[in-house]
Amino acid sequence: MPDQPTAASGNKKSFLENVRSEVHEPFLERERAEEAKAEASLLESLKQVPTTTPVIETKVDLFCRNLSFVKDYVEEVDRVAAKLGADPARLERVAKILQEKGIVELIYPTGVFSRIRARLLSDLEKRKVTKLNGAAVEAYSVVASGVPATVTILSVPGEIRPVYSIETPQIGPYTDAFLEFVRDELARESPVQVEEITDQKKLATLKEKFYVSAYARIIQEFPELSEEYKKILAGTLLHRMYGLGDIELLLADDALEEVGINGASFPVSVYHRKWGWLKTSVHMRTEAEVYNYAAQIGRKSGRDITNLNPIMDAALTTGDRVSATLFPISTSGNTITIRRFARNPWTITNFISPASRTMSLEMAAFLWQAIQYEMNILIAGGTATGKTSTLNTLCALVPPTNRIITIEDTRELSMPLYLAWNWIPLTTRGENPEGKGEVSMLDLMVSALRMRPDRIFLGEVRRQREAEVMFEAMHTGHAVYSTLHADNSAQVLRRLTKPPISVPAAEMEALPLIVVQYRDRRQGIRRTYEIAEVVPAAGEESNLSLNVLYRWRARGDAFEKKEESTRVLSELNLHTGMTIGELNDDLKMREEVLSWMLRNGASDVDDVGSVMSLFYKNTPELLSLIRREKSSMSDVRGLVNS
Repeated sequence: MPDQPTAASGNKKSFLENVRSEVHEPFLERERAEEAKAEASLLESLKQVPTTTPVIETKVDLFCRNLSFVKDYVEEVDRVAAKLGADPARLERVAKILQEKGIVELIYPTGVFSRIRARLLSDLEKRKVTKLNGAAVEAYSVVASGVPATVTILSVPGEIRPVYSIETPQIGPYTDAFLEFVRDELARESPVQVEEITDQKKLATLKEKFYVSAYARIIQEFPELSEEYKKILAGTLLHRMYGLGDIELLLADDALEEVGINGASFPVSVYHRKWGWLKTSVHMRTEAEVYNYAAQIGRKSGRDITNLNPIMDAALTTGDRVSATLFPISTSGNTITIRRFARNPWTITNFISPASRTMSLEMAAFLWQAIQYEMNILIAGGTATGKTSTLNTLCALVPPTNRIITIEDTRELSMPLYLAWNWIPLTTRGENPEGKGEVSMLDLMVSALRMRPDRIFLGEVRRQREAEVMFEAMHTGHAVYSTLHADNSAQVLRRLTKPPISVPAAEMEALPLIVVQYRDRRQGIRRTYEIAEVVPAAGEESNLSLNVLYRWRARGDAFEKKEESTRVLSELNLHTGMTIGELNDDLKMREEVLSWMLRNGASDVDDVGSVMSLFYKNTPELLSLIRREKSSMSDVRGLVNS
């Protein structure tokens, strides 16, 4: 291989700083632009067959190809070096590294006139990548840490469902083996502390440092490569060191909601927003590899997965929820299921946009009004209907003067910047192998009540005691929001008032609103199916009825207003002093604000936060701004920061 750059060890720091400023920072900007371009490509649903993915080969591959695989035949290293125009000492070093991996055998001279010779022990060229053959029905690109990939949805003969094929840059087999050595060397040079892995901010810094070091090392080892290929190799090393290898590229695809590893015997499966469940072209090599990924995820989130504790619920640093199991609990092998959440959290603007139409403008304004005036809300729905996403959108509508506590099994909820200063996120913890140290949702709920919260957001209520504490918090004046598995508002009442939860009807009076989410699997859409209010019968504590205010109609995909509110408007009239007419005007004003946000693209969680911040700070000023011609989000940000 060619010589390394001649840089004295004393200049190492400046060399890395140059790499950071000249390469890494521009790379991050380009990566963000590439990811935005990939997302736009996906939305346009480009139906074209992508170009061939690049093949990255180095002189490590060329060196090994010039060695014989015949047992009794060896090549002189000097002769191969001359043929390749490489430094013999460099090739000898490469051969030593590959010898440790059982790929090459070095034979040193026994006489004065003998030369160093080498032969191949393992022919890695036989490990060919099998490509799927089929008609492309959709194609787009994704990028993760500078590593590009092409996704093609293929109609494959013999397959009932389309197949998700992802093509990544192919790294030469011997270069790939050499990269494992580079990764191990970098790991030894930069030992990692436990807190750097478990703390999300420190982990992000650690990954950035590793990328800079990896890129600098790639420059030294493979100076003949183009800048693009060097960045791809550095990103690949980052995925292998602090990520999930090839799975990282799946997690970079915004069209995916779920990634399922069902053992090493089966291909990785994914749930695609448009196509549903699909097989992929990605396979895990061994069950040990699946276990290592599960254990790595567990370490980063403070969880353990072992033979004694073979089931784990955890979260990635990106917030994606993870469920893992080990053999023989899962009889077909070790499994990992990753619920992938949107990298930019859903907001109320996303919900009312024509692209998603999760709820109507009027429904969104009604929920915003209920949130501001501290009406308790329970969000129900089946699996993957968007309960947590809806809860997350409501978070951003809370006034900035409120103290917020979120309680979850795994961290999923997020807050805009204007609320983060007075937000305490709490997560549960399982017991250790000795059966000690468990912190349940009930423990956190009891603790949260001592923190003087104005708002409490619960991930999900599952048990009787949790429901009892939740309703007790409502009765003591805290605004509480949570989720529950149920298909409609009537089922919510039955689940809460019947065994095993059995909340007394008198306690249920503290819950005025139920929001029900629905997922239409045939069309692949999510809708707010119902908004209903719980109405206690006059003079009868044990009798509750439902007043359905809004409902989605599947035929025609339309939202209908079913009834006028009785309880919510009555309570708002009582507690705010506004007349029914004023409350209706207040709703119209909120619709006006939401419409302006939609027109001006205020869909980012912090953009929504800026609008909410100005709304609660100075409503007349916000209304004056949005009613001006050519007003924009930059005007809102300017007023918020002034």
